[in-house]
Amino acid sequence: MAPDLKQYPAYQSSRPYTRWWWLHGPFRQQDIVYQLDWLNANGFGGVELAWLDPTWQTRPDAPPRPEWLGEEWSALLGFTKRYADEIGLGCDFTLGSCWPFGGSRVRPEDAAQTLDGASPQRLYGSWESGPRPVLNHLSADALRRYADALAPAFAPGLAGTPSALFCDSGELDAGRLWSPELWDAFEARYGYRLEGRIELARTQPHMRYEYRRMVGATMQQAFFETFADICHQLGAFARVQAHGTPTDLLSAYASADVPETESLLFPPPFSRIAASAAALAGKDLVSAEAFSCIYGIVGLGDLRAARYWRREQPADLKLLADALLAHGVNQFVWHGMPFNPPGGKNEFYTSVHVGPDAAFASELPAFNEYLETVCGMMRRGRPYANLAVYLPNEDMLLRDRVPDDQRTPGAMFEWEMRQVAPPPETAGYHPLWISEPFLREGIGVDGDLVVGNVRFSALYLNVEWLASGALEQVARLAAEGVRIVLVREPKLPGMRRNAQYAGWLAALAAAPNVRASLAAFDVQPLMQGASVPPYWAREGQGELLLFLANPLAAQVRYPMLYGQSLSESAIDCPVTITYGGVSHEVALRFEPYRSIMLRVTRDGQATVLDLDYVPPPPVPDEQTSSEQKRG
Repeated sequence: MAPDLKQYPAYQSSRPYTRWWWLHGPFRQQDIVYQLDWLNANGFGGVELAWLDPTWQTRPDAPPRPEWLGEEWSALLGFTKRYADEIGLGCDFTLGSCWPFGGSRVRPEDAAQTLDGASPQRLYGSWESGPRPVLNHLSADALRRYADALAPAFAPGLAGTPSALFCDSGELDAGRLWSPELWDAFEARYGYRLEGRIELARTQPHMRYEYRRMVGATMQQAFFETFADICHQLGAFARVQAHGTPTDLLSAYASADVPETESLLFPPPFSRIAASAAALAGKDLVSAEAFSCIYGIVGLGDLRAARYWRREQPADLKLLADALLAHGVNQFVWHGMPFNPPGGKNEFYTSVHVGPDAAFASELPAFNEYLETVCGMMRRGRPYANLAVYLPNEDMLLRDRVPDDQRTPGAMFEWEMRQVAPPPETAGYHPLWISEPFLREGIGVDGDLVVGNVRFSALYLNVEWLASGALEQVARLAAEGVRIVLVREPKLPGMRRNAQYAGWLAALAAAPNVRASLAAFDVQPLMQGASVPPYWAREGQGELLLFLANPLAAQVRYPMLYGQSLSESAIDCPVTITYGGVSHEVALRFEPYRSIMLRVTRDGQATVLDLDYVPPPPVPDEQTSSEQKRG
């Protein structure tokens, strides 16, 4: 049984957390107290412990550290958790050292497999010396045995106030991931054997699609749902980054108590997937691993990133934060703070460096208070949306590698969805993503689509390929009167045919409530204007709360320019907001470095709420100024 999420510190307070990189010691109780006290005094709400050796081998001059999962290590966890409880901070833990899950506690029979046999992928960068096997993420039994091996050492840390156990992004060898029991399961599902067709499973789009669907469906049950169950059995919550796996991302995120996105290696609009999953599944929190690699990755030899290393500017950080808030994030996890005694020099190359020696340390209390305020507001009521947009899972699974001009570090396959965003014509309708499993839960009510606590005025599909199960649900919903925008007629992906597919398409074509464009329906957009800024909406007690990001937030992509947030004048965005059948003409004026919180009531009142924090203006260097001019 899952613990009550209301007991989770991140639920009780919207103060941001930070990832706490335990890299090199010495790990002493007085240093733990020192850092937790500093965090508490600077507006943080909790920590997430992560054990990593970024040098991939212990530094010759590094002091000895506790044995991974040993008695001293376990005692340190217990002390950390007790002191965090004492001063009112949350304390979460990565279930493992480094990621993906793996290490010495993985049994040989539980190690990752591929279509060709044992996986060559190894875990590097953990506290354990040398390369270590990666866990088979397609076996629920393997995951349970792995968790059973770790649980005794984690027990002192899981005592007291409930914690979350964290699963980082699934950086697996996903191009050929497999598990032996899937050979028979694949035949039962698709009607042919995959052995002897392994090369086609990598290269033939429709066979590759079925291979990926098999892997994704298995990982959903064997890993994401099982991980949540394990966390609950341990008295903890599941906080999960589902991206990096070929699953239905909405279902995978929804399996967690707290779905977590990340940015900036994933652009801010990507966060709408996790936020949509939370809305559809009735989850209250959407967290984000935030601020990592905003100017590039130093560890990859990026000279531009090295130029700005540990020179991060608060105005740039706020612009990124506002972009995430405008796509549904309401809990931040700074990435992150290295373990350091007073005057310590540990640092982690992909993080924005958090600590007393951070470039922006003097701004942290005010900035964190701003994040706490906005996140708290963006948890009120329930998500508001008047359009469900079908997530193009099938289209992305059929494609292969990300085009070179769209690649960011770590980006490999189109199914990762890094570049997916709702169609521009849907922006004013505050769209949420939807996929086949949630279509199955949906019902038609007076022309609307109702899924859980969310009510949509229409369902929007603009995909080239649509699975037969999804099309069957669309046809059912159309028969129940749901307004459906079918921009183009989809095709059936995969090798297996379905005799009913053409009939479902014909029924949709004949239905009076199925049209080819949004304009054909009398469905009012929430927001209209020549330039609609990025925004997120929540509804409760007869009012709508809208967070509207500064329009410059729409331009945030990896890597940010140094000083990209520079703004010398206000930006005017007149918009019309339609809520409760009443239209409001609102003259939005974004002062430099500011975003807007707007309260709209059903009786026609629109009020701008003050968000106090204004960061210091950034100072671009000559290189940034020339890049901005070229842009």
